Amino acid sequence: MTDGEPTTLLLTVTGLDRPGVTAAVFEAAGGADVLDVEQVVVRGHLTLGVLLGTGGLSAADVDRLGHRLHEVAGSLDLACTTEPGQDEGPGRAEGRLHVTMLGRPLLPAAVQAVTAELAGRGANVDRIRRLARRPVTALELDVSGVPDLADLRRDLTRAAVGHGADVAVSPAGIVRHGRRLVVMDVDSTLIQDEVIELLAAHAGTQAEVAAVTERAMRGELDFAASLHERVATLVGLPVSVFDEVRAELRLTPGARTLVRTLRELGFTVALVSGGFMEVVGPLAVSLGIRLARANRLEVSDGRLTGRVLGGVVDRAAKATALRDFARSEGLPMSRTVAVGDGANDLDMLGAAGLGVAFQAKPVVAEQADASLTGPYLDSVLFLLGLDADEIADAATAT
Repeated sequence: MTDGEPTTLLLTVTGLDRPGVTAAVFEAAGGADVLDVEQVVVRGHLTLGVLLGTGGLSAADVDRLGHRLHEVAGSLDLACTTEPGQDEGPGRAEGRLHVTMLGRPLLPAAVQAVTAELAGRGANVDRIRRLARRPVTALELDVSGVPDLADLRRDLTRAAVGHGADVAVSPAGIVRHGRRLVVMDVDSTLIQDEVIELLAAHAGTQAEVAAVTERAMRGELDFAASLHERVATLVGLPVSVFDEVRAELRLTPGARTLVRTLRELGFTVALVSGGFMEVVGPLAVSLGIRLARANRLEVSDGRLTGRVLGGVVDRAAKATALRDFARSEGLPMSRTVAVGDGANDLDMLGAAGLGVAFQAKPVVAEQADASLTGPYLDSVLFLLGLDADEIADAATAT
């Protein structure tokens, strides 16, 4: 064919799916080159798109090809269209990223709001796939043509939040594949509790400690100073209190699934906490997590002295722990994920390749790469591009 003439044929087939449809269509496409394929089946309804290269065929051959495709589709009671065009080559669209949407339920209005915001920026949604449908509906949008990432996550979140949806933006490409380090905060992230408040309940100072904790997590108090203030209220507690508190811990829904799946994938999981190693350490062991960093409490004659041993694991120390863990695992920071909820997690979230705010305070949700309102911690897996079937496969493999 001469320049300017069609060199591709776009085939679109729709209708009720059944075994053998794909084989029959590709048998009819003999003589052409397969350039691209997209197939999806939703509740038994098939949509198959095939881009065929026809540059080496004569016009008569292309006509015969189109006739064969329509004939085969008709014999299978499928609708079929063919559209000739020019091959645009293997060029890759610029400004590529993934937008993940989650909701319970996920409303059409939320999808409309997010895709309209993308369209307003000149971006295109190239592909949408469902990652999960229960108990959270999760969709992943492959997006290209994003001219500027500045404020994108904020604007997408604002578009979806009124419809009860979470939105996360993550880079496309090879960075999503291969081994990663996932570092999680513990209190109000991996577990539903604040360990120091559980300890304070045994000391009769829970209300006092809870008020200080809330102000610290909102960023209104220096974390180290607030920790010393709260620990001072625990003076005199026997060390047996650690066993009692460990028995009271409530894992966040989805926490076991998240850790199990990450470990099955060969990822490294680590915990870093402004809480206490006396509780965090055994918790990590019970979940098969080998890396953990937290504060330690001073003990004298079998009772707490109300003091912390050594330096405090504060906001800066959490980011340092993330870097130390990455270095020990031989991973670049681009391959790290951090998950947390409080202001003392901000440095860690900012340093990670992907920072995820989970059921976080507003100041944290606004600054993280992604924000999940919960309640399921394993929703983090969707941000890594996994779908429900892959998560289920990991569960059966252990």
